[in-house]
Amino acid sequence: MATEPRRGRVPTLTKARIVDDLREATGLPRADAATLVEGLLDSMKEALEAGETVKVSGFGNFVVRTKHARRGRNPQSGEPITLPGRRVLTFKPSRVLRDSLQEPERG
Repeated sequence: MATEPRRGRVPTLTKARIVDDLREATGLPRADAATLVEGLLDSMKEALEAGETVKVSGFGNFVVRTKHARRGRNPQSGEPITLPGRRVLTFKPSRVLRDSLQEPERG
């Protein structure tokens, strides 16, 4: 179910659209499809919070990486500061996804 982008905008896949697409593909009631999508996203979130890698075959890997504290500077004053360490989420697409993105657009 593709929607037409407004002038100059790239379309966005939202959670609501995922629910609608799942509902259309499976024939499930909207509430059941929403529960499935919420459950999937909650499972992924909990795994990532626990530091696990989330692997989706044919799609890619979501990995939480730790960035250590580092030296930086205040752009307004030029003063050196220490930027605290943090955890960041990264995504590495699978070869299947990377290859499909290189195919010419159909249309």
